[in-house]
Amino acid sequence: MMYQAFLIKYAEIGIKGKNRHLFEDALVHHIVRALKRVDGTFDVTREMGRIYVRTDGDFDYEGAIEALKTVFGIAGISPVLIIENMDYDNVKAQVAEFVRTVYPEGTPRTFKVVARRPNKKYPHDSMELNADLGEAVLLGCPWMKVDVHNPDVVLSVEVRQSIYVYSETIPGPGGMPVGSNGSAELLLSGGIDSPVAGYMIAKRGVKIDAVYFHAPPYTSERAKQKVVDLAKLVARYAGQIRLHIVNFTDIQMAIYEKCPHEELTIIMRRYMMRIAEIFAGQDGALGLITGESIGQVASQTAQSLLCTNAVCTLPVYRPLIGFDKQEIVDRAQQIGTFDTSILPYEDCCTIFVAKHPVTHPILKVIEHSEHKLDDVIEPLMKEAIETTETIVVDGEE
Repeated sequence: MMYQAFLIKYAEIGIKGKNRHLFEDALVHHIVRALKRVDGTFDVTREMGRIYVRTDGDFDYEGAIEALKTVFGIAGISPVLIIENMDYDNVKAQVAEFVRTVYPEGTPRTFKVVARRPNKKYPHDSMELNADLGEAVLLGCPWMKVDVHNPDVVLSVEVRQSIYVYSETIPGPGGMPVGSNGSAELLLSGGIDSPVAGYMIAKRGVKIDAVYFHAPPYTSERAKQKVVDLAKLVARYAGQIRLHIVNFTDIQMAIYEKCPHEELTIIMRRYMMRIAEIFAGQDGALGLITGESIGQVASQTAQSLLCTNAVCTLPVYRPLIGFDKQEIVDRAQQIGTFDTSILPYEDCCTIFVAKHPVTHPILKVIEHSEHKLDDVIEPLMKEAIETTETIVVDGEE
């Protein structure tokens, strides 16, 4: 194969000094993690402000590209030819061969050479490289023409300890490396929205763990496995996730028996947030994440969200708050969670749904209704927390 490495590009805006080193350390860690599931041998190195993924022998090229596309912090991926023998005639011949292989004779193409010379010891400067390598391409590939203003191909040549040649940049996911911006606790369900919300917050560099509320026998083991599978899909991007599976049945039943049915969803949601905060404290999380979007369902009106937020002491991150449903679906399809989310296994949120849920709840009224639980809720909360099953989910699985 022509390519021997990948040049990893990332946004450098605002990343300086120590922060840049921390950013790069985290990025290298997640690149190594992602490539573990790809056939081949890879060595991730840093060289003069660049990150390279070097390969050794045969490797799964397409698999490597797809794995790198799951690493937040990568803005672009450039497949690279490495020229170790830096004799000038050899470099010119190798560059011409690169173009001949990647852009074979057929449709005429225009190009220009853009050379950079961080290694100032190399005897030929950028202007010489641009001119001489351009001439070598014209001689070796007569179907190629020079266009310095609007070329079809930009042939990048970087002179470092070796010479790196590339002409393509495949878009990465962008964002920031996971773990570079603290941590948060995701309220994960089997629906479409919450996995997307977790993905979007992780993209900003936030390490995530998750809480899932299970309600046997009203929800099946298949519903639980569906959520585990969604956590695995999110973990391909977000890295290892602690998933807390809370048995919520007895709390739901108490709410159902003692509280007004039109308020069931709001009160249930408030207790979920309370429990999620407890696990956030255990996990060292700095906030909660939900997949809520204003007005999407009765429990997500502005008034409902106010009532939900009232029980929280941590900030609640709602990255989908202004999204239409189709926008969320599109993002779920893009990241690969949609097909799992629509599997027909009900989770606990859909079992105890009121026929006519309140859409404009009043906080004082909701708090008054919750007092009806005072004689039972504390031991139920304690039991739910103590019997929680915690599993570690890894995207490499």
